[in-house]
Amino acid sequence: MKIITAITIIITVFFVAVCDVINGTSDIKKFENALQGTWVSNDPSRYSGSLEIDYDRITITGYSERQTPSGGNDNERPFKNFTKGIALKGYSEEGKIFIEDRGLLQEGIPYSYWDISPPPDHKKIKFLSFTFGDRVETLQN
Repeated sequence: MKIITAITIIITVFFVAVCDVINGTSDIKKFENALQGTWVSNDPSRYSGSLEIDYDRITITGYSERQTPSGGNDNERPFKNFTKGIALKGYSEEGKIFIEDRGLLQEGIPYSYWDISPPPDHKKIKFLSFTFGDRVETLQN
């Protein structure tokens, strides 16, 4: 009887967890589906870098300090205070991305997302923009 009770409890917990994930009521925080993928600088003439956004991780590549122009404002360098080249925990919520770096959840970074389907092939092009200092950084997927 104890085995049947234990199996029943395990099956119940499993189905409750699956239903929470399906219904979006789980406590798991993730990146919005539209944000997941590889994003590269749309105009790498000043700063170049990329974001690899997975379910609950983000990897920032590029955007090094040496890219800031001589006499330029380093506060405009995208993702300047984040560890580069490794997958960091993160999620999106209410128009902001949140990244955990060095064990601390950093302040949310507001973003804008949009897509277009230009002729002739009408293939969807997705864009993601962030503002750093007074400069907008747009990435394309």
